Amino acid sequence: MRQSIRHRARNRIVRMNARTKVKDANQLLAAGKVEEGEKAVRQAVRALDLAAQKGVIKRNNAARRKARLMKKLNQAKAAKA
Repeated sequence: MRQSIRHRARNRIVRMNARTKVKDANQLLAAGKVEEGEKAVRQAVRALDLAAQKGVIKRNNAARRKARLMKKLNQAKAAKA
């Protein structure tokens, strides 16, 4: 029981970190801040990869979220250009 509690605590931290980074990136891109958004997307991708590596989220789930983020980033870049 104690081990599952430790794992749950670690998983929640990793999952929330990834979720927060993705949310920050989405907000920056929606506001039209492409430069800062690009840095935020990089951090979000790193957080999603870490979560998938640790088994907190599934690999395809991370890939899907990263693809959605990159799509939004590319649309923001195209709108700015």
